[in-house]
Amino acid sequence: MTAPPLLAIRNLCTYFYAQGKRAFIRSVDHLDLDIRQGETLGVVGESGSGKSVCALSVMGLVSAGPGVISGTIDLATRNMRRNLLQGLEHHITITKQDNKIMRVRKDMVGWEKNVEQTMVGVRGKEISMIFQDPRSSFNPFTTVGKQISETILLHTGITNDKEAKERAIVWLDRVKMDTPRLRFDNYPYGLSGGMCQRAMIAMALASEPSLLIADEPTTGLDATIQSKIVDLLAELKAEIGITTLLISHDISIISRLADSVAVMYGGTVVEEGPAKTVLGRTPEFRHPYTTALLASIPSAEDIREKGRLQAIAGDVPDTINTPSGCRFFERCGSVTDRIKRQCRDHEPDLREISPGHRVRCWQSAA
Repeated sequence: MTAPPLLAIRNLCTYFYAQGKRAFIRSVDHLDLDIRQGETLGVVGESGSGKSVCALSVMGLVSAGPGVISGTIDLATRNMRRNLLQGLEHHITITKQDNKIMRVRKDMVGWEKNVEQTMVGVRGKEISMIFQDPRSSFNPFTTVGKQISETILLHTGITNDKEAKERAIVWLDRVKMDTPRLRFDNYPYGLSGGMCQRAMIAMALASEPSLLIADEPTTGLDATIQSKIVDLLAELKAEIGITTLLISHDISIISRLADSVAVMYGGTVVEEGPAKTVLGRTPEFRHPYTTALLASIPSAEDIREKGRLQAIAGDVPDTINTPSGCRFFERCGSVTDRIKRQCRDHEPDLREISPGHRVRCWQSAA
């Protein structure tokens, strides 16, 4: 029998209420994702596709109303099996009209209390996260070494301050921080962006989590430092083999580090499968959005000849008024007259076109 996924997300909906427009922004809309033990799942898509909101939903860090409103997030680690959204439905009342969510009433106090109780022993221990901006994620008034030590004391069997400090220094050395014993006493503002990111990676791994979420781990770093951070993540992946949810808009990073890929668009997954299949040169079929993303990456020849970059026509969809059909319909250049009405009026399901490779496109069903 195949082992169950370490993390299984089903029908996840995370909406936010836009006061000015008096409507809901469907940041994540009926999302399904699986991450298996030891796997690195790369999630890619344009800004606004829902990648980071998905990660924050898993971590229980979405607090604005209404936030997470439905779905399940099942975590099955060596220490526990738990639905991270268990009981939240008791604090939410949803009013629908024509199958569209018109109103959400949330008991915020009860909801947040439920989240905190559920995430005890999960957040920071079973699941750790590398955030986009490491400097703002650290406490500016405490040294990075002290913060890593506190993580170790909270989430491992180590209870001695001296031992925790030595363990923190080991982790700083493991992420290739120069002079780790000296850097232990540095404050976040005393470190460069690259050093801060290394310290953030050390703190995330110091608790020995079952799942690591890396949300745009190279954002804001210059190209040279980005390359070094990716090299570091590749080394740690080979050495530790930790299960990882890697979020990035940089396909080159995803193709290097990910075992499987999920392409998100308009708050949901439009294609998923093995990285070699989804991002390879000759797939059996590829979603038009994935094709457009890959085409937007400049080749060595484009750079040498100073050719024009290819852009995806149109804009990211308005997730307030999600279309009834394919979410990529208005920007798709592959629609034929034969399936045009179907694409416009009916959203396709994720359909398996080869083992483990699924695509949400009517052309794949033709």
